[in-house]
Amino acid sequence: MGELNFFLGLQIKQRKNGIFISQTKYLRELLKKYGLEQAKSANTPMSSTISLDVDENGKDVNLTKYRGMIGSLLYLTASRPDIQFSVGMCARDQLAPKQSYEEAVKRILRYLVGTQSLGI
Repeated sequence: MGELNFFLGLQIKQRKNGIFISQTKYLRELLKKYGLEQAKSANTPMSSTISLDVDENGKDVNLTKYRGMIGSLLYLTASRPDIQFSVGMCARDQLAPKQSYEEAVKRILRYLVGTQSLGI
């Protein structure tokens, strides 16, 4: 059978000092899907000054695209605990998300551009 390399979308690398689990391939495909593979990376997944409260005056965004982005990021949190809080904050408003939420999701994706090789 051989050594385990992929399992349920997770990349598994077995080393002498332990096992490394990541989703690098999935992340690359995700960034390509949303056109952010060449984007400038962000230092943190979420700005400390952002306020994701109910924004009734904000511009509506494409609901299907937004939910797809959130779903993809939620799947990615299996191997990326560093984005769990930020993704959870953005996932709160999926009924009528505004542009501020989409900008926060894109910041998470830009953070992931610079940290593609991380895992657990």
